[in-house]
Amino acid sequence: MASPNDEDPSSNKGRMWAVHQEFDQPMDNDAGRLKNRYDNKVSALVLLQLAFQSLGVVYGDLGTSPLYVFYNTFPDEIKDPEEVIGALSLIIYSLTLIPLLKYVLIVCRANDNGQGGTFALYSLLCRHANIKTIPNQDRTDEELTTYRHCTFYEKSVAAKTKKWLEKNAFRKNALLILVLVGSCMVIGDGILTPAISVLSAVKGIKMEHSEISDDLVVIIAVAILVILFSVQYHGIDKFSWLFAPIVFLWFLLIGGIGIFNICKYDRNALKAFSPLYIYWYLKKGRGGGWTSLGGVILSITGTEALFADLSHFSVSAIQIAFTVVVFPSLLLAYTGQAAYLMKNKENVLDAFYLSIPETIYWPVLVVATCAAVVASQATISATFSLIKQALAVDCFPRVKVVHTSKKLQGQIYIPDINWVLMILCIAVTVGFKNQIQIGNASGAAVIIVMLVTTFLMVLVMLLVWRCHWILVLIFTSLSIVVEGTYFVAVLFKINQGGWVPLVIAASFFIIMSLWQYGSAKRYEFEMQSKVSMAWILGLGPSLGLVRVPGIGLMYTELAHGVPHIFAHFITNLPAIHSVVIFVCVKHLPVYTVPEEERFLVKRIGPRDFHMFRCVARYGYKDLHKRDDEFENKLFETLFAFVRLDSMMDYCSDSDAYSSCDQEQIEQPKDGHTDEISSVGEPASGSPVEAKQMENDELTLLRNCRDAGVVHILGNTVVLARKSSVLYKKLAINYGYSFLRKLCRENSMILNVPHESLLNVGQVIYV
Repeated sequence: MASPNDEDPSSNKGRMWAVHQEFDQPMDNDAGRLKNRYDNKVSALVLLQLAFQSLGVVYGDLGTSPLYVFYNTFPDEIKDPEEVIGALSLIIYSLTLIPLLKYVLIVCRANDNGQGGTFALYSLLCRHANIKTIPNQDRTDEELTTYRHCTFYEKSVAAKTKKWLEKNAFRKNALLILVLVGSCMVIGDGILTPAISVLSAVKGIKMEHSEISDDLVVIIAVAILVILFSVQYHGIDKFSWLFAPIVFLWFLLIGGIGIFNICKYDRNALKAFSPLYIYWYLKKGRGGGWTSLGGVILSITGTEALFADLSHFSVSAIQIAFTVVVFPSLLLAYTGQAAYLMKNKENVLDAFYLSIPETIYWPVLVVATCAAVVASQATISATFSLIKQALAVDCFPRVKVVHTSKKLQGQIYIPDINWVLMILCIAVTVGFKNQIQIGNASGAAVIIVMLVTTFLMVLVMLLVWRCHWILVLIFTSLSIVVEGTYFVAVLFKINQGGWVPLVIAASFFIIMSLWQYGSAKRYEFEMQSKVSMAWILGLGPSLGLVRVPGIGLMYTELAHGVPHIFAHFITNLPAIHSVVIFVCVKHLPVYTVPEEERFLVKRIGPRDFHMFRCVARYGYKDLHKRDDEFENKLFETLFAFVRLDSMMDYCSDSDAYSSCDQEQIEQPKDGHTDEISSVGEPASGSPVEAKQMENDELTLLRNCRDAGVVHILGNTVVLARKSSVLYKKLAINYGYSFLRKLCRENSMILNVPHESLLNVGQVIYV
């Protein structure tokens, strides 16, 4: 039948269709425009909702800084009211240059598909350059939909930077050390922020009841901290609906109080918006002016948590919330406090609470305490996210990770870390008992994190964004000048509490470094001691090998080749299941791996060996758990592979994988026989025979699965060789071994049922 387009234009039917088409077209356009307007309206409402919710998660720490900034900036006294204007000018331009320009407008755009933090930046760099210290990645990993990387022009700055990084192993390790240092400082800030925020908020009780001792204030603060860390187990998403209204009300209150104080006390405080007062303040104050920068930097604490807590909100929502609510409220709050101090310079120690109108004092105190708790939650959540990311790149001992929300994938709880944070936080609160020394410690942690972020951003701008080197130079210069100045000021306060984050960070850095070093050495051993293909082909009844009914899932870290522990197992117990599947759980430098791309299956050895490899790939946002769903998906992919494999001549284990939606087989290019885990077989004589072979193997797999699945895990003891240098013996035999004893076993991490668990003991020398 002819289509309407083929009709004769002179015919009535053709004319009727043409008229109908012309008549309908405007209606379709109008409907489309109405739909677009509706979608835009809905999108705008969702964006505003996200911006409002981000206040409670992202900006709590930054918003509670007015509680203690001036107290830490002028710990002794204010000699000249003009000093207050100079300090206020520093605060104003610090908020403008670092949180607003650097983080909200630039750094937040360097997120890894919505994930922020130092490890997210590191993951971006790992995808654009071969800098990962444990080389367990494969070419097919780059074909993931979430794996984004670009090619480089050979003579470009990006290509030269990439070659410079990849050329030397020392540079790769130095970059990893830089990431670990920044991450450890974020953990240190996660300990210090709850202490200083809650202690500063609770101190307001003493203003109205002077008979209350400092010890009682500390006890109340400790009680609040214990409650805060205790409810983490239930999942903070159950209480998060309260966070945004509390913090929003807090910003309205401090902004309104700021306007009230400016009008009531001294409008000359507005002169601080002139940057000339910064020069005057630093010149006149000399040594005292420079050291006071250690207190001014507290006005931007929480900025690093802003980037680390980015996972639940879009960049646009973060930007709207900061520019519309946070930034103006903070400027008004600090300006109002400065106006009060210019007339009451003797009250600097309690400037925030004394500047509150008496009629709203107690409501503000209650909201301040609640906001301090929310601020503490922001840094705690950021610490959990960071530890989760560190686990994914083998930079932290295995700990239990619990997802507390079925809707929000990023809502996690780590019991071991939670209780460590609580103990250290209480120790800091009880040990110092005042905000000044805790503030000095917090300032040191914050500025080091910012410097690390700056160095990582330079590489991101060159390798990922391909920015012109002039733009990179401008960004780097401004950041180093501002943050370097604060860093020098913080050095003066190392002996006044600034040593605390250094000790905390050093402890976590040693733990991360030992674990990463031991994991890298263990992986090197696994790569060097893989079982050769000739040994696999020699397996059979002639050697006394018995195949028992069932399926054996042998877990390994190798994505290629047969692990050494398999040979160790066969040598000591010459019996193996009818079907053997080597399961490799691998984490990639991506935020997530889609479920349909997670499992990759390939064959090892001849078809009648019934040996396979399954690689389960995860991003640092994903949670790996061996459960029924994991097992069902594994076998679904295996069955799909068998059906696909019946149509192929052979599958190569060295260069290509095969999955239910991927058909890519290549010959190995390196020519090493020990890398080949599959042997070519002649194609079936006819489609009928191929179909029969497929059905026979699928029947065997189903019968073996019904017979039972056994999970085989290696219980490996890692020791340094006797010829190793002293530092290696100390690191492996004592440090790494001690951490392995403390951390959770593989069976607990993989959630393997004990009734179907088989441990294989082995001692390896690295």
